[in-house]
Amino acid sequence: MNEPRTLPYGSWKSPITADLIVSGSVGLSQPTIADQDIYWIEMRPSEGGRNVIVWRNASGVSTDVNCPPFNARTRVHEYGGGDYIVSDSVVYFSNFADQRIYKQIPGGEPRPITPEADWRYADAAVDAKLQRLICVREDHRVAGHEAVNTLASIALQNENAQVLVHGNDFYSSPRVSSDGARLAWLTWNHPQMPWDGTELWIGDLQADRSLTNTRRIAGSTAESIFQPEWSPDGTLYFVSDRSGWWNLCRLRADGEIESVTELNAELGVPQWIFGMSSYAFESADKIICTYYERGTSKLASIDCRTRRLTTLDTNYTDITFLRAAPGQAVFRAGSPSEAPSIVRLDLNTKKIEVLRRSNNLEIGTGYFSRPRAIEFPTTDGLTAHGFFYPPQNPDYRAPDGERPPLLVKSHGGPTSAAATAQSLTIQYWTSRGIGVLDVNYGGSTGYGRAYRERLKDNWGVVDVDDCVNGARYLVSQGEVDGNRLMITGGSAGGYTTLCALTFRDTFKAGASHFGVSDAEALAKETHKFESRYLDGLFGPYPEKQEIYFQRSPINFTDRLSCPTIFFQGLDDKVVPPNQAEVMVKALRTKGIPVAYVPFEGEQHGFRQAKNIKRALDGELYFYSRVFGFELAEDVEPVQIDNLG
Repeated sequence: MNEPRTLPYGSWKSPITADLIVSGSVGLSQPTIADQDIYWIEMRPSEGGRNVIVWRNASGVSTDVNCPPFNARTRVHEYGGGDYIVSDSVVYFSNFADQRIYKQIPGGEPRPITPEADWRYADAAVDAKLQRLICVREDHRVAGHEAVNTLASIALQNENAQVLVHGNDFYSSPRVSSDGARLAWLTWNHPQMPWDGTELWIGDLQADRSLTNTRRIAGSTAESIFQPEWSPDGTLYFVSDRSGWWNLCRLRADGEIESVTELNAELGVPQWIFGMSSYAFESADKIICTYYERGTSKLASIDCRTRRLTTLDTNYTDITFLRAAPGQAVFRAGSPSEAPSIVRLDLNTKKIEVLRRSNNLEIGTGYFSRPRAIEFPTTDGLTAHGFFYPPQNPDYRAPDGERPPLLVKSHGGPTSAAATAQSLTIQYWTSRGIGVLDVNYGGSTGYGRAYRERLKDNWGVVDVDDCVNGARYLVSQGEVDGNRLMITGGSAGGYTTLCALTFRDTFKAGASHFGVSDAEALAKETHKFESRYLDGLFGPYPEKQEIYFQRSPINFTDRLSCPTIFFQGLDDKVVPPNQAEVMVKALRTKGIPVAYVPFEGEQHGFRQAKNIKRALDGELYFYSRVFGFELAEDVEPVQIDNLG
């Protein structure tokens, strides 16, 4: 073995290149078990970000269900999810281009079963008894007016549509009982977000296709309900945070609600997309579930009779999209050493089979940094959380006495969380000698409702304080260089990034990926799902207009005095490009180093391989010029204005 070369942090040559990441990686989500077959979705950057439904039959042969140009992706709530469902080997999916539902018979061509109209569909359930789909429908037909959401049915024989439930602002999770007699669903209204408060309703399905005797079972503006499911014996289960933690409950025959789990842990996650699942029924007597404890996933089984929870040992630390059937469970899972994968667990033998990895890259484990969960003091005597990834590359060491630069990652949402599954984008940095702190600031999920509500009325304050204090903590521990602190984030994380760069002086450079700079514009311009989200983060608009103004970096560019790079999709409807462009213009005028990288054809988040590569390499190039370290590889330069 060769002795490691001595080179400054940031100048290490890494096998984890942007080309490698985009050429060999796919996004994985939404596995489904249908009889002996398993399905899942692959988001393929190499195909322009197309969502492909993959079918794996009982013999282990995998086949693409929807061929080009069909893209299985709904735009309900803009973020989608719940893009497809399988019934009797027939796949029904929302097609991105026209948002119609298509029917895909094995060996046949996709055929639309909904009309040409400005409707979108998501989160379908199959009503086998009446041969129809019941789904969320979002109506955009009236220009200039807020979309109208309903629960609608679509008959599979004649394709007639019927609205079953209407009147509220939002609906999700329609679920039909196994006997076809009842329907459960979630609903909520402005200004609530689904993690703030939702209601669980049920109704009786009649032979004439109507829904009667509808009644609220649980939930309120202060109780978040997640993932209602009917057990095979007809019992309604759901996740509630009434205890302060998202725990599993069920509706008893006498109408009372009974707790199934009582954990200081989270079985629920924020419903940013449809189709999320943290538990499933192996049988009427056994549930397989996943829960987050201190930011890390665990897998368990629950005896429905005794309510006893038994942890199932796996090496995975991030488990999502869980489904189950007799004798097996399927889910997406990853760990610091394992790429996110679709895996199958044999519940009898406990053997795990990896069905599809997000990448099959052969990279030595020595190039991967393992995260360390840290807790650090923050404002008001509180404690915040994060995962620290130190630089790691077996081929190099830094000169004696040098501390590494630190890149602080501010996750999106902001109601979301940093995951611990292997992230090649994080390892891209650490293998080049740059430490990464992935912050779970106050407002993040996975630590209970009280932690999640720290951000109430305090977005742009609590999250920024926690990112700043996390960086300062690592500096105080002697782990990183306090003069080379950077911060990066996308969407809401981009807002936190821009606030930290504008209203604090801790960071010396930063990158905003489609980040919010104008909170007031976001309140006025964004789509329906998030149009009142800011009520809980800043206060109602326009009553609290002054707060929106004071916490918008775009209004205080005179305070921004460190280099910043902006990456922006030009078709972004969530955060329009003008927010980045106004900031860039102001920084150019001030003479501060600034770069702007716009992407044609990208929306909120980058899906095209060439743009993902450009954003990664461009950010690295920017920091190398700002801090003056040499890059080991040639990367495409970005134009940096005002850099002497």
